[in-house]
Amino acid sequence: MTKAQNPAHEASRTGLSKKALTRAFLDNLFYYQGKSPALATRNDYYMALAYTVRDRLLHRWISTAETYTADRSRTVAYFSAEFLLGPHLGNNLLNLGIYDTAREALRDLGLPFEEILGQEEEPGLGNGGLGRLAACFLDSMATLEIPSLGYGIRYEFGIFAQDIVHGEQVELTDKWLRYGNPWELARPEWAVEVHLGGHTHHYHDQHGRHRAQWIPALTVMGTPYDTPILGYRNNTANTLRLWRAEAPEAFDLSTFNRGDYWGAVNKKVISENITKVLYPNDEQIQGKELRLQQQYFFVACSLKDMMRIMRNQAIPLEQFHDKFAVQLNDTHPAVAIAELMRILVDENDMEWERAWTITRQTFAYTNHTLLPEALEQWPVHLFGKVLPRHLEIILEINARFLDEVRIRFLGDHERLARLSLINEHGERYVRMANLACVGSHAINGVAALHTELLKRDVLADFHALWPERFSNKTNGVTPRRFLALANPRLASLIDRTLGEGWLTDLDRLHGIEPHVDDATFRAEWRYIKRANKEDFAAHLRRRTGIVIDPDSLYDIQVKRIHEYKRQHLNALHIVALYHRLKSDPDLDLTPRTFIFGGKAAPGYRMAKLMIRLITAIAETVNRDPMVRGRLKVIFLPNFNVGTGQRVYPAADLSEQISTAGKEASGTGNMKFMMNGALTIGTLDGANVEIREAAGADNFFLFGLTADEVHALQRQGYRPADHYHGNAELKAVLDLIKEGCFVRGDRHLFQPLVDHLINHDPYMLLADYQDYVDCQDRVDQAYRDQESWSRMALLNIARSGRFSSDRTIGDYCREIWRVEPRPVTLSTRDDMRLDLGRHAP
Repeated sequence: MTKAQNPAHEASRTGLSKKALTRAFLDNLFYYQGKSPALATRNDYYMALAYTVRDRLLHRWISTAETYTADRSRTVAYFSAEFLLGPHLGNNLLNLGIYDTAREALRDLGLPFEEILGQEEEPGLGNGGLGRLAACFLDSMATLEIPSLGYGIRYEFGIFAQDIVHGEQVELTDKWLRYGNPWELARPEWAVEVHLGGHTHHYHDQHGRHRAQWIPALTVMGTPYDTPILGYRNNTANTLRLWRAEAPEAFDLSTFNRGDYWGAVNKKVISENITKVLYPNDEQIQGKELRLQQQYFFVACSLKDMMRIMRNQAIPLEQFHDKFAVQLNDTHPAVAIAELMRILVDENDMEWERAWTITRQTFAYTNHTLLPEALEQWPVHLFGKVLPRHLEIILEINARFLDEVRIRFLGDHERLARLSLINEHGERYVRMANLACVGSHAINGVAALHTELLKRDVLADFHALWPERFSNKTNGVTPRRFLALANPRLASLIDRTLGEGWLTDLDRLHGIEPHVDDATFRAEWRYIKRANKEDFAAHLRRRTGIVIDPDSLYDIQVKRIHEYKRQHLNALHIVALYHRLKSDPDLDLTPRTFIFGGKAAPGYRMAKLMIRLITAIAETVNRDPMVRGRLKVIFLPNFNVGTGQRVYPAADLSEQISTAGKEASGTGNMKFMMNGALTIGTLDGANVEIREAAGADNFFLFGLTADEVHALQRQGYRPADHYHGNAELKAVLDLIKEGCFVRGDRHLFQPLVDHLINHDPYMLLADYQDYVDCQDRVDQAYRDQESWSRMALLNIARSGRFSSDRTIGDYCREIWRVEPRPVTLSTRDDMRLDLGRHAP
């Protein structure tokens, strides 16, 4: 009997029982890792368990691909420069429904399940909200059984691993692939060529038509690496396809034999640099060029791959927009518009007008920023150097588009200049947001306020031109990872209260509301919160040696460090509390633990100084015996998805304090809400909708509105007036400026303080008093634990609209026009029959 005929072998590959998992785990430890239990390391155990789970994914993955191919299903192609996936193992165990079974199997073997889960290196494929949103969307598309492909870059190294040394951020290499990645499969047979640089040649063909030929200077290979993205408790496993850059010839033997050892591998080094690191520092022109190469590389690979799928499924090229709905996740992939035009016009002889219709009907664009300086632009000379043919295509798109604008807005030269794809003020730039708007049939913001501000300000001219293209798609997060996996105690309480099924229909959480006035239910909730806080305190002590009190209020702000997110406003409040306690040791104050986490971009000096301020305050406050047990300040180094899964369930207060009108949406606010943290925040991004959903009484609101910020900027904002007119604020800033937190160093924080007093572009000083007054209300509210518990439970009960399932459903109906396609698992007999049909 062969292995394929052996039922026991079949079960070891696909079975979900404890016995089948145990056998597969031991087999994989032996055959994949080449270790016996006596010699195995914790990483060997992790890899063996990961391969055991992956085997069970593969059956669903192959069945999904077969189904989509046979049906020629309309497919979403999600283009994103980032996918911040988080650890795979726990999420896949949850989605397969075998999390508890696997834990029991390893426990019976005497192995520490939680420690093995913690062995996984997080994929260094994203940095912040943009990449985490993309990962949540992949999870929801698989759960909702939406045919889809994620396309991006397989970065060899992440943006960086953050350490804090002497209070300052230090960037270390993020070697996330050093032990291998058991979740991906390389597909070298689907590698594609990508061209860069060179020049173009123009001529007329035999029919007298003008033609263009791109003669590149460099060719690199793009090799796809596929990762299955499993839906929750279904048979769907979609694909995340990431591209790695390689040289066509990695090693030149003749050059090596001539003694030129560097030259023998030079092409390999140049090519592989393209996918070496996430977001290379672009302060220098070389960094800008590398970023542009990255963006073009992954969209060129992806479109070529989509053309391959079209050929395999025998779908005519003219139906490209019927087969694929491409979503551009911000402007990083916007060059795909020019690339698709090049493929259709230059490589397939399609008439411009027909090609443009197909292109426009293919793409949709999600905007993620309200900061004008964050709207991506490339110097024209650099763009032409890297992509000479694409610059010509963009200029042609622009010329035709501006002809339309001239007819629509006769004589409006200022509008023409604003809408142009080329910024002509001073050095010429290619405006990628404008290209994305012109080349897409749909444009969306990611929160109701964000979308309205796009229409009014950032993209106002495009909205005036095409109002029908604009819509809002408020972001969401996956409740599988950020509630069920992160907070199993709370998930169990919800199961007992509502029954199963709510994880794929999160609006059912409203069923909690009738229980919030039940004292026993509230007590159970408080027990869960306390246990989560104890777990986090234990984790923090193991990781940093710092001890925190679970009875204190956990006040948490974890997100990318940026001035508009205003971590330094939070820091000013801590200094104010410290100052109050030093002035009045008998002050009645709710004990608090302030927890920060997040990375500053390596070249962003002010953000790195903000981190230094937080750590300096922590060093002083935490060693002062006068405030011991009353204030504690923590900065979590290298905050990531896995750390977030520990933080969100433990939080009491969620800090969402960005300047109104600056945050597009935010998704951390949603994760905190789902886990029962109360929000202190401005009316910014999705905070507006969170407050609307939770109820004004269950949200701590402060600060200027977006309209008030806009009005204050117009009339002339004078931050120094707040400094001189508010005694406590002046005392706080003076303490910082005088070096009280850095051993008397008066120079370290002077740039930060001077910037606030003289410029303050994000209006910290204008919002300061309202913020500290609101924090005083938090202090009083936390003392009434019955009332606080009720508010927290209402936040959970009303968080259903912030599931990414809802967001994806909106995209499917209103932008993508894609229907769910359930998958039936294929059998081995099906596979043998299919192999017989396709055998050579």
